[in-house]
Amino acid sequence: MDNKNFLKIEKLKSGYTDKFIIDNISFDISKGSFTGIIGPNGSGKTTLFKTITGELSLVKGSIYLNNNNILKMQPKQKAQKIAIVTQTADAVDISVEDYVLMGRYPYKKKFQLFDTAEDLELAHKFMKLTGVLRFKDKLMTELSGGEQQLVAIAKALAQEPELLLLDEPTSHLDISHQMQVLNLIQKLNEEYNLTVLMIIHDLNLAAEFCDFIIMLDQGKIYVKGTPEEVLTYKNIEEVFNAIVITQENRITKKPSILLVSDKTYKQI
Repeated sequence: MDNKNFLKIEKLKSGYTDKFIIDNISFDISKGSFTGIIGPNGSGKTTLFKTITGELSLVKGSIYLNNNNILKMQPKQKAQKIAIVTQTADAVDISVEDYVLMGRYPYKKKFQLFDTAEDLELAHKFMKLTGVLRFKDKLMTELSGGEQQLVAIAKALAQEPELLLLDEPTSHLDISHQMQVLNLIQKLNEEYNLTVLMIIHDLNLAAEFCDFIIMLDQGKIYVKGTPEEVLTYKNIEEVFNAIVITQENRITKKPSILLVSDKTYKQI
């Protein structure tokens, strides 16, 4: 395995029938890294995400996972390698246990109708890890948004993936649940060597949790690197068109971004 080029994106071009959103996107992600994708609305984050997951067809370029072209993988094979967590979990009328067990589908044999003892054991393992085992008999519709996201992560883990893709998993959560979800993802990344690629809006959370950041602007990569390299006031002001102050968090030693209103800026 090439740890430095675990996920390799080469000259990606994609979009919709009337418009290309991303063009000539190339980057590599190392095995075991925690990478964040940031950028203003319309910068191409979601298009890039959907192209990697296969929801959108690419016009040009290639995507390799561990030197394998993921576009040529069969759906079950791909689901054994890559798990996806979206902004909100499916609030359906099935139990939490059954929802998590859906993550074992890629491993089911032809004509297999029932879950195996191993499937159940793994589902319980990941429900315990994510703190939702106590909800196993509850319906998904009975849980809060934060609890549903934790269940969605448990389902993703049940796929036993090598790569976890997350599309703004904390965008609809309060601060407490945001930290709960991101602390869990960081734990999975560090203790289980799970490679993480996540779209995230909050720049301070990106600075705190990601070890590599890709900043998009108008469908292209504006800058990529460590949080310290990417989250400078010049980069943020240029791409996001917002006045900010960046400083080092005295406790975490990570970049901290402070917003400045027009009124305050005029008084400086």
